[in-house]
Amino acid sequence: MTSTADASASGTPASGADAPEGDTPAYTSAPAPAHRDLRDQLETLTTEAFRPELSEIDRLPTEEIARIMNGEDATVPAAVAGQLPRIAAAIDAIADRMARGGRLVYAGAGTAGRLGVLDASECPPTFNTDPSEVVGLIAGGPGAMVTSVEGAEDSEELAAQDLDALKLTADDTVVGVSASGRTPYAVGAVEHARTCGALTVGLSCNAGSALAAAADHGIEVVVGPELLTGSTRLKAGTAQKLVLNMLSTITMIRLGKTYGNLMVDVRASNAKLRARSRRIVALATGASDDEIEAALTATDGEVKPAILTILAQVDAATATALLTTSDGHLRAALTAAG
Repeated sequence: MTSTADASASGTPASGADAPEGDTPAYTSAPAPAHRDLRDQLETLTTEAFRPELSEIDRLPTEEIARIMNGEDATVPAAVAGQLPRIAAAIDAIADRMARGGRLVYAGAGTAGRLGVLDASECPPTFNTDPSEVVGLIAGGPGAMVTSVEGAEDSEELAAQDLDALKLTADDTVVGVSASGRTPYAVGAVEHARTCGALTVGLSCNAGSALAAAADHGIEVVVGPELLTGSTRLKAGTAQKLVLNMLSTITMIRLGKTYGNLMVDVRASNAKLRARSRRIVALATGASDDEIEAALTATDGEVKPAILTILAQVDAATATALLTTSDGHLRAALTAAG
């Protein structure tokens, strides 16, 4: 699910919990002008802005700090709402390509990368997708999920290598994720993907970002300065999680992975999901427990054909054939069954 590329030392701070992308920085020396240039860049970013009114927050009672933080978090959905037309346009474009067999690939560093990997890893159990269909790449590879990899976020070349390993096609989509909108790994991923003919989306939390400018679809959810200056795992991370939820979930709805708001492609890989499968069939059909068990047994536990056998009164083989000719869309299969 994640990149296996190795990081290369760059002589700059690594991605960390309070670095631009939200990871704990490992300090290394770099030429002073380079530090000054990057500092000057960060000072222009809304996500990095200092809030003097919170300069003594550490002296407040714990409950008051929690109340302030909760109030900050409450502003995030409104910021996401302002980008809904852009988000919807990106989803329609993604779904169109995935319907042709394309993949959805997230690429980011630090917190942004971890959120992409998280969203990708949830798709197989939720929508019964193959792990290769939605992929999360994090700068520095799998080890960067739990430990910062020095210099990885600063490498555009590393992003290109990770994407080349996937052998991108024009049917694929690459979503670069970066709170700052300037992270070289995310920007490099989008730029390289475009040269491969893939669809590109840039998700950031600053207006006028390089990431959005590089992408076919730019989504900039401006959540404002953080409670802790520059700690973009907070509001920015929450905004990115909300948007990634939309990108994957609504794309899967468009691809017929749901029936109404029921997860009819759920993979019943444990006791909880097996119980959920039975409940989904019950909600969709109103059938008795015995009917549900018989249908699921006939379809090897697959929810979607089980529902079709009950609602259309067909056998499992016919249900499977109807779903195949309907590209997996249960509503279309029901219509075809008459």
